[in-house]
Amino acid sequence: MPSPVNHGCASPVYGTDPIRSRLRTWLRAAADQLLPPRCLLCAEPGEGGLDLCAACRRSLPSNRDACRHCALPLPPADLHPDRVCGTCQRRPPPLDAVQAAFVYAPPLDRLLPRFKFHQDLAAGRLLARLMADAFATAARPQALVPVPLHRGRLRRRGYDQALELARPLARRLQLPLHPGALRRIRATAAQSELDAAARRRNLRGAFQVAGGVSLPAHVALVDDVMTTGATLHAAATALRRAGVTRVDAWVCARVP
Repeated sequence: MPSPVNHGCASPVYGTDPIRSRLRTWLRAAADQLLPPRCLLCAEPGEGGLDLCAACRRSLPSNRDACRHCALPLPPADLHPDRVCGTCQRRPPPLDAVQAAFVYAPPLDRLLPRFKFHQDLAAGRLLARLMADAFATAARPQALVPVPLHRGRLRRRGYDQALELARPLARRLQLPLHPGALRRIRATAAQSELDAAARRRNLRGAFQVAGGVSLPAHVALVDDVMTTGATLHAAATALRRAGVTRVDAWVCARVP
């Protein structure tokens, strides 16, 4: 595997540098000795090197029974034998598979907003670790592509939550990361203010693959939350137009 490089968006960043990996492991061990992890939800001692206690981890709403194309959580009796919901059977989405680690429900709905809107990057690191554990047996893409913010929103927020999830996810699962492959070329209204149809219109033509980028045939988009899927569908459509043949999505939570 080539050495990690990041000279612009055309080169992937790899999650497998052994020297950096050993250094991170040593630093984490030293930090745990000096500042033992505390649960971000209840402040009890963390477990397994996580900022999460065993009881709070058991309370997280895992997304086990869900449509494989949109990750919509469904009762097992409502799932088609090949794990496809009725909506995806009628209108196949541009995503081949969607993995959502959790359902957007308590207590996860306390962690995600802290990360996304309140600069709690420790919550982001915890969520990325939980995503990596949840996706360890998922079909492996050849690269991860974070869903980007528009540059104006990035300036206001100061960080890109999808990239903050994708970086540790790529390192832990040893996957190449293409952080600049996809660009958000239109400033759009906040999706939270719109209904499903308006969300789709809002995102039409919002993404474009950066010039000079060479992407593999199978990539997975990384984002924090999937609500209607409009953002991920628009991003997947842009990737397919650029020649990607399989596009999956890996998200932290799916809104039921």
